[in-house]
Amino acid sequence: MKKLESKNKTVVISLIIAALLWFLMFVIKPFNFWIEMSLSILLLVTIALFSERNLISFKKITLRHILIGIVSAILLYFVFYVGNIISGYLFPFKDAQISSVYSNKAQGNSLLIGGLLLFVIGPGEEIYWRGFIQNFLSKKFGENKGYIFATLLYAGVHIITLNFMLIIAALVCGLFWGWIYKKEKSLVPVIISHAIWDFTIFVLFPLM
Repeated sequence: MKKLESKNKTVVISLIIAALLWFLMFVIKPFNFWIEMSLSILLLVTIALFSERNLISFKKITLRHILIGIVSAILLYFVFYVGNIISGYLFPFKDAQISSVYSNKAQGNSLLIGGLLLFVIGPGEEIYWRGFIQNFLSKKFGENKGYIFATLLYAGVHIITLNFMLIIAALVCGLFWGWIYKKEKSLVPVIISHAIWDFTIFVLFPLM
């Protein structure tokens, strides 16, 4: 019972910390965005690992999971590619809000940004949001509710940015990767998918 209460507190505290970190990154912007994002993700992953030490396990890496990760990243990129075109007709503020996100690219070279996205930010976000938060909520409320709650929390921390396009992007990504995690019960495909998608949309083929 005490262990469960401790886990509950850790999850709540980590979510509060996540919200504060996102506020610092996207609103206050005290220093380099990419370094701050990486340090923030590493902090959240560290908290998660202290609470659940067997959180990361890659004993069952299958070809299926690798293929799902690669194909889903490509699929999600094209979802955003089409969404970017459609949203241009719906939201007059779209370009300005997306530009504000891409403006962070000026804070580092492509090699640094790409490396952090592939090996720190993408994998770290999946370990924390899907492996820790969604997994915890799924055990507490059931798979479907846990999936929905985790997705809403993932999108919710972006609300403080007041960037509508970023919030919608987070919601779509949360639904997409959360669903894959729910179905596959493995972090491998979502880590691969998130890392490749991040690298593609920010470095290889940015949408702006």
